[in-house]
Amino acid sequence: MIVKDLYLESIRFEESSLAHYIHHLLEEGNIELDDNISSIDFDQADHRKVAEMIEGNVLGFHKVGVYSLKMNESDFVFIYAESEQEAIRFYSETFHETPLNCYEYSLDFELVRGNGVISFRDMRKEFMSFPVVAGYFQKTES
Repeated sequence: MIVKDLYLESIRFEESSLAHYIHHLLEEGNIELDDNISSIDFDQADHRKVAEMIEGNVLGFHKVGVYSLKMNESDFVFIYAESEQEAIRFYSETFHETPLNCYEYSLDFELVRGNGVISFRDMRKEFMSFPVVAGYFQKTES
């Protein structure tokens, strides 16, 4: 794998620390995009500078996760939000009650929609602002 692929993957999967480290090492000329990832030496990074970059969110990450909030014994709603607290607050404002629980789901979790399968990560691209309701799920007795 080359640095460019790892850099793009870190951005795609919102791995802020890794992306900022690679960005810094690229800026400093310690690595190039076509180098093998084995050439990455994180000890060459100025950790103070990278910490400042992460704090300042130089790469513009706005991590949005997906949260499952239990409405009652069988009904759940999925909400895209920046944090669990934001998901709960949005739920409370939208449904005028407190959820029974709230768990973060993996964005790579796939679900059936229509005749196909889609991940929460891909479905998130359909929304322009957050927090937002992604969908509902009803658990049935088997």
